[in-house]
Amino acid sequence: MLRIVAKDPELLGVVDRHADGMIRAIMMDRLIALFSGGNAAGSEQAGRRSADELHLASAALLVEAASMDGHLDEAERLTIRTLLQSRFDLDDEEAGELVEEGCRASASSTQLYGFTRMINDNLEPEERATILEMLWEVAYADGVVHPYESNLVRRVAGLLYVTDHDSGAARKRVVERLRTGGAPTR
Repeated sequence: MLRIVAKDPELLGVVDRHADGMIRAIMMDRLIALFSGGNAAGSEQAGRRSADELHLASAALLVEAASMDGHLDEAERLTIRTLLQSRFDLDDEEAGELVEEGCRASASSTQLYGFTRMINDNLEPEERATILEMLWEVAYADGVVHPYESNLVRRVAGLLYVTDHDSGAARKRVVERLRTGGAPTR
């Protein structure tokens, strides 16, 4: 703490008010930096980190859905890779690395909440419904929807605050797209 000694009481009052104002300004600057993620370079870096974490959370949920029937087969892995490429505009190598990172994240996690929280914090409701649609595509990727896979998608729908109506609509779009040979969810 700064301590100023002055003999003139009037001067001391001016100095005290000025010091209080400076302290308030410094505290306010620190609070603004804390809530905004720091300076411009820091917020750009935080935005990139957030996007990477969002991609990883999505990949981990997709891997989790594919693994619910006890194994992750090549058709499911390819579907996950294609969905991640399409949704997040990744090249083939980036998507492949993200699938591998998603496998590791899924294997090391004991809950879905961390992944769904990242998605909730970064995506609008319509975009969260798109993530759910991607989960349905993975569940259908091997041609058979295992009861554990459909249960997981329904649980994730609740954690993503996607209504039953929107979840059902997402599932119907996937079934129709698979029936007609349409492109994956974007």
